[in-house]
Amino acid sequence: MAALKYSKQRESIKQFLRSRTDHPTADTVYMNIRETFPNISLGTVYRNLALLTELGEIVKITTDGGADRFDGKVTPHHHFICTRCHSVSDLSYMENIDYVLDAAQKAAPGEVQSYVANFYGICTECLGKDEIS
Repeated sequence: MAALKYSKQRESIKQFLRSRTDHPTADTVYMNIRETFPNISLGTVYRNLALLTELGEIVKITTDGGADRFDGKVTPHHHFICTRCHSVSDLSYMENIDYVLDAAQKAAPGEVQSYVANFYGICTECLGKDEIS
């Protein structure tokens, strides 16, 4: 790959994501980056999110039925995804489950090098809405 030209907009997107823990959507990124770069287009934000994901500088989280979310934290960690509101939360204080690598390696037709674990359920906010209804 040719050397990548520095972009203030791309750097701003990356720094924005690294400052967040709520895993924003592309639209949320766009609305916030527009405060600094009023002429930035949504297409530019999407292209930069795709490039940063490809470079491994951010993580894209696909939520079934919801918009993709983005995470500036690229160190290994797991997520909880609400199946109702599609919010994404880090499971930062979860015990290590790297033993799944051993199990996967036994079943894999090649060398397992990493894994991603997403846990799905209903978040406490959505559960609270059930109690009010």
